[in-house]
Amino acid sequence: MSVSSPGSLTPTPPFLDALLGAERGTQLLRLVEGLDASALHWLSGYAAGLATRAPSVQPVTHAAPPAEPSVAPLTIVYGTQTGNSRLLAERFKQQTERAGLPVRLVRASEYPVRELAREKLLVVVISTQGDGDPPDDARGFCEHLLGKRAPRLEGLRYAVLGLGDSSYPKFCEVGRQLDERLAELGASRLAARADCDLDFEPVASGWLDQTLERAREALEPHTPVVATVVPLRGSSTAPVVSKQAPFAAPVLANQRITGRGALKDVRHVELSLEGSGLEYTPGDALGVWAPNGPELVEAVLTTLRLDGSEPVTRDGKTWPLGHWLTEELELTRLSRPFLERQAALGGSEELGALLSPRGSESFRALLRSHQVIDVLRQHPAPWSATELVLALRKQTPRLYSIASSPKRVGAEAHLTVAVVDYTAFGARHLGTASHHLATRVDGTDTVRVFVERNERFRLPEDGARDVVMIGPGTGVAPFRGFVQERAETGAKGRNWLFFGEQHFRTQFLYQTEWLEALKKKTLHRLSVAFSRDTAEKVYVQQRLRESGKELYAWLEGGAAIYVCGDAQRMAPDVHQALVDIVVEHGARGREDAEDWLKSLRDERRYLRDVY
Repeated sequence: MSVSSPGSLTPTPPFLDALLGAERGTQLLRLVEGLDASALHWLSGYAAGLATRAPSVQPVTHAAPPAEPSVAPLTIVYGTQTGNSRLLAERFKQQTERAGLPVRLVRASEYPVRELAREKLLVVVISTQGDGDPPDDARGFCEHLLGKRAPRLEGLRYAVLGLGDSSYPKFCEVGRQLDERLAELGASRLAARADCDLDFEPVASGWLDQTLERAREALEPHTPVVATVVPLRGSSTAPVVSKQAPFAAPVLANQRITGRGALKDVRHVELSLEGSGLEYTPGDALGVWAPNGPELVEAVLTTLRLDGSEPVTRDGKTWPLGHWLTEELELTRLSRPFLERQAALGGSEELGALLSPRGSESFRALLRSHQVIDVLRQHPAPWSATELVLALRKQTPRLYSIASSPKRVGAEAHLTVAVVDYTAFGARHLGTASHHLATRVDGTDTVRVFVERNERFRLPEDGARDVVMIGPGTGVAPFRGFVQERAETGAKGRNWLFFGEQHFRTQFLYQTEWLEALKKKTLHRLSVAFSRDTAEKVYVQQRLRESGKELYAWLEGGAAIYVCGDAQRMAPDVHQALVDIVVEHGARGREDAEDWLKSLRDERRYLRDVY
C-alpha cells in the first residue's frame, strides 16, 4: 500500500485489487486507517511473522483460467564435494523465491533424470574434483547427460555455474563439459557459463544476479502474481556462527598419536563447541581458518624486498601488506592466475612453457612440489605490494572430517590431523592449518572453526544395516565418529573397518580404541594393512580382495560401504578392488560389476568422501 502520511492512505491501489480483490483491499485499508508509522511498521513485521509460522497457508494468487496448464518451474541441480556448490545453489533458490518465481532445488544424486526432457529452465551449479572429475553425488547425473541415453533438449534454456580450483590443469572441467553437452543436445543458454575459483564470491555473485534476471524475463509473463510480505527487521533465524563468522573454539586436547620415530606426525585434537550453537552429525567436516606462519610471511617480504607495513587496498578494504599475507591470502597453494602474472612480470620462458597446453604434466608437478615462496625465489620478478595482493588468491578454510559423535563427546569436535612438515629446495615447508593446529596449546589457545555439513556421507537411517568402512591414514577419522554413533544409538548392524598405514608399531591410529570396540562388539571386524612392515607392500585394497567372498556377501545382504581419504590413488585403487571382487564372487562381467556398484551408489550404499 502507499502511505502519504501517518494516518492518511491513498485509494485502493490496483495491485491490492489484483492480490486481494476489491472488497478485501478496501477492508484492509479501513483496518489500518489512522495508524501511525510505528504501528504500521509493527503490523508489517507481525504479518511476516505469521507467514513464517504458518507454512501451510498458500500465497494468494491472481485467479487463472482452470484449463491453463501450470508452467514448469526453474529447476536448480547442484553437485558438490565440499559444500560450496550447495551453498550457492541454496542462495540462488532464495533469490528466486524472493523474486516471486517458482523454483525447486535438487541434489544431483536425487534428480530424476527422466524429467530432464520436460525441463524448461535449468540451472546447474557443479564443482570439479581432482583431475576433471565430477563430485561423487553428481556422477550419475553427469554420466546420463554425457552418455548416449541423454534426450534431445530443444525446449530447454539453461545456465551452468562451475566451481573448481585453478591450481588444477582441468579447472572447472565438469562445468565446461555439461555446458557444451547441453548445447549439443539442442538446449539454448539462459546465461553464459561462469567458472569460479576457490574464492568464488566475486564471480558467483554477479552470475547469480544476471541469471536471475534472465530467468525472471523467461518466467514472469507466465507466473501468477504472488503476495509477498517482506519483514522490516532482519531475520533472527540466521546462524550466528558461519564460514564467514567462525567460532573461536577452545583447545581441550592436542595429542600426538603416532609413535616415536614415525615418519608422520598425526595429531588428535579436541575442540570445545560449548556456547557456539554449532551442531554436527558424523560424516560432517569442521572448517578451520588458520593464519600463515610469521616465518613464511617474513620470507616472502624479504625475498621481494617489500615493507609489511605498506597499506594496500583490495575489494574496498585497506590493510598493511603484512596483514594481507598473514590473514587474507594463500601462501602455500599456487594458482594459475598468480603463476601467469609471475611469468609476465619476470619474463620467465620456463614458467610460460609450463602454462601452455603442452606443459600440462610439468604444470601438475609444479603445483604438487612448490609453494608461493619457491616460485618467487626461483623465478625473480619485480613485484609491488599492490600487484602481489591482487595476484594471490584469497585464503580458504581447510576442511577436516570430524572424528567424533556428539552423542559420545557432547559439545566437542575431535579432529585427526596429519601435520605437513617437510624440506624442499633447501627450506622448511609447513602446512598452514595442520601446523597451526599442531602448535595450539590446550587450555590456552583457540581455533576459528565452523561446521561444513556433508549430507552425502551419512550412516544408514536403518541401524540394522551392516556398515563397511575403508579409511587408510587420517581417512579413518569419520569412522571413529561412525563407530561412536552406532554404539551410542544401539545400532544392531555389524561394523567392519579397513585401515591402512605404513607401520604397525608407530602408526596404528586409535589402536586402543579399535581393540576396545572389538571387545565390546561395537566393532565386529577390523582388517589392517601396514605397507612398510613387510618386504612386499600391502595396502587396504589387497585386504579387500583377500576378504572378497565375505565382503561381497555383506554387500549382497544390504551393507553400506564407505570410503574416505586420498582421491588420486587410494580411492581409484579401492574402487578397482571392489570391481574385481564383484566380478569374482558375483559371477559378473566387468561392465556389469561397474553397473552393480553404480546401483549401490544410487541407493546411497556406496559413499565416498575423498580429497
